[in-house]
Amino acid sequence: MSDTGNDEQMDVGSVVEAVSADHSFGAPLYVVESMCMRCGKNGTTRFLLTLIPHFRKVLLSAFECPHCGERNNEVQFAGEIQPRGCSYRLEVSAGDDKIFDRQVVKSESATIKIPELDFEIPPEAQRGSLSTVEGILARAADELSALQEERRKVDPKTAEAIDQFLSKLRACAKAESSFTFILDDPAGNSFIENPHAPSPDPFLHIKFYERTPEQQAALGYLSNSSQTGQPERDHPPSAAAIPHGAIGAAAGHRAIAQSNSTDISDNLFRYTAPEEVMTFPSTCGACMKLCETRMFVTKIPYFQEVIVMASTCDDCGYRNSELKPGGAIPIKGKKIILSVRNIADLSRDVIKSDTAGVKIPELDLELAGGTLGGMVTTVEGLVTQIKESLARVHGFSFGDSLDESKKNKWREFGSRLTKLLSLEEPWTLILDDELANSFISPVTDDIKDDHQLTYEEYERSWEQNEELGLNDIDTSSADAAYESTETTKLT
Repeated sequence: MSDTGNDEQMDVGSVVEAVSADHSFGAPLYVVESMCMRCGKNGTTRFLLTLIPHFRKVLLSAFECPHCGERNNEVQFAGEIQPRGCSYRLEVSAGDDKIFDRQVVKSESATIKIPELDFEIPPEAQRGSLSTVEGILARAADELSALQEERRKVDPKTAEAIDQFLSKLRACAKAESSFTFILDDPAGNSFIENPHAPSPDPFLHIKFYERTPEQQAALGYLSNSSQTGQPERDHPPSAAAIPHGAIGAAAGHRAIAQSNSTDISDNLFRYTAPEEVMTFPSTCGACMKLCETRMFVTKIPYFQEVIVMASTCDDCGYRNSELKPGGAIPIKGKKIILSVRNIADLSRDVIKSDTAGVKIPELDLELAGGTLGGMVTTVEGLVTQIKESLARVHGFSFGDSLDESKKNKWREFGSRLTKLLSLEEPWTLILDDELANSFISPVTDDIKDDHQLTYEEYERSWEQNEELGLNDIDTSSADAAYESTETTKLT
């Protein structure tokens, strides 16, 4: 940010009020007189509220001291904390210089790790920043070497060990050795650029996860109701089952719909109504206070038994829905292939689990499992969700730093994605689910008569089972107890 003669200087309180009230994209630049932490004299801090296209609203601040030359900048997120945390894993190969130019948004809650060096940058070490992979490594090396001369005088062994580590870190920063760059953010507000977007990046792996109570507390949420300072509410009756006859089909429908999105209830009740709706106490995922969760089990023809859970919090208004598979874990994974040819195909019901990946070969589009989370929707709704998700995740797709050729590539891809719904030509939708918990409804009474819909089962690899945690499951004790019970019954 450069100095301009029109910069308006004001006090901190006025800036906070102005920034909080300004929701436009063309927000002005605010200048605040502030003390330099190096020399103790006054410098200037500039604030700019802006929106990174298709990513987040951010507050940029830049400090400069005219007396000692001290300068620094920071990025703070002015929007909301995302529903789930995110973890970006970037594999950097030796000699690959281009990968260091990838833009990185690191929020104030994010941690950076390089496992090969046993190196970690905690959230408080480098606060919110907008940089590149090279810039983050260079800044870390500069901060570690800042006090080396003093260390050599006081603790020569520690200084020597840091020198050896710095040589390894600088080797990574110069692409002389391979390493893994991990960006983990419980708030879900960090980002690493994918230059190949919308195509998959073979070097970049993204995972989304549910936050732990400790991470919730670190982000400012109350980890339990005892911290609220308010008396706890009476617990709802534990696992109180409400008979279907007492509620009635319409009331059962309403009990679920009022607690959550109507998409879930509408689509699932099309197949069968629940025999009973169970109500039990739970904890709100946002404010961590007590709330109520409704649950019912239903059977979807040609699919399996599923558990629908809907929660609502009276304190903060948070609502959440989950669709859980029932029964045992399938032995094999399943790939569902749908040939979309007409408007009726767009209205097919789709249950996509959070482990399912999505592919559209005609667009060379592939989304890894977990990208969109679990959902109950239609084919049309799934394509719409893909378009919105790509626009949100790939934050620099239309930024000022992107060259015109890449902008045109994104515009062309967006146009092709939209054309899928106009059915100008047939296309293929593939759901690849390692746990076989996804489903696309047939348009015929017998699923065998639906020639546009095919299923393929496959054996999971050891790596897939390892990622799902299945290799560590030990059921020998349960099997032995079951066999002893069966033997006792026979005797």
